[in-house]
Amino acid sequence: MKKLLLFAAAGLCCAAGANAQDINLPEPQTTGGMPLMEAIAARRTVRAYSERPLAPQTVADLLWSAWGISSADGKRTVPTARNQQDIDVYAVMADGTYLYDAKNNLLKQVTTEDLRPLLAKQDFVSSAPLHLLFVSANKKYGGMHAGSMYQNVGLACTSMGLANVVRGMIDNEQLKQKLNLPEEEEVIISQTIGYPAE
Repeated sequence: MKKLLLFAAAGLCCAAGANAQDINLPEPQTTGGMPLMEAIAARRTVRAYSERPLAPQTVADLLWSAWGISSADGKRTVPTARNQQDIDVYAVMADGTYLYDAKNNLLKQVTTEDLRPLLAKQDFVSSAPLHLLFVSANKKYGGMHAGSMYQNVGLACTSMGLANVVRGMIDNEQLKQKLNLPEEEEVIISQTIGYPAE
């Protein structure tokens, strides 16, 4: 298992750009997968996870499904009210937490600290390799935007054979401090992702 974890970490680190803390993601694969109606029918919440790491390509594809750029004029994979695009996605992993930069297909490291314990108020999530945080200052529409994003990710997970669960039981205040979020921004909800436990 340790060799597998190191292999996945090396894959991400090898993709690092000029700033060694940031990670250049592979180009997202935007074709293929399970037919949409089959993914909707098969989608389920899962509460038992393997520690098996996710490949860099999988992480890139999931982030693109959440908040990627899907057209030449900058439109995203989910709609936002008045096209405000006023929400951020953070990827929480064992080696730190990263802000997803869709325009540059990049993960910008925010901290090297493993913040997953702040998400583990429910024990079943502690072994999952990836957690997404949906963050916004938009009190009126932020929840709606986050819902569109985590639904896309849930369907992508189903298509890829991954497990996921959307969760509100997190330490919001500690996360806000650790991510150094402005006062007006909040972690709206989190999404736990990984392979289902065998």
